[in-house]
Amino acid sequence: MATVSSHRDLIAWQKAVHLVKRCYQVSSRFPSDERFGLTQQFRRAAVSVPSNIAEGKGRGTPAEFQRFLSIATGSLTELDTQLVIANELGFIDEGALSELENDIAEVGRIITGLRKSLG
Repeated sequence: MATVSSHRDLIAWQKAVHLVKRCYQVSSRFPSDERFGLTQQFRRAAVSVPSNIAEGKGRGTPAEFQRFLSIATGSLTELDTQLVIANELGFIDEGALSELENDIAEVGRIITGLRKSLG
């Protein structure tokens, strides 16, 4: 097994960064009057996921890493909720909704596995 020396080596972080990119792409099509509302919250929640993974890894202790992975999971759940709201408001089509739901689920599974590996 390869040594993980940086947060950038973590699959969870890599997939979460990809999720952020997709969220920015999708939310760029939200109505302009949502720029300071749902769009901003949606993007912040997405950015919070890889940011917390990175911060936890950088803290250097398994307990701190666990704590920040838990925060990342909370942000992922927040993002999922905002995705549902965006869909209910007609801001996102079913295809993009399905893709993002799959991405969110995948990142969640990877984070869960990482948390279990830490004990």
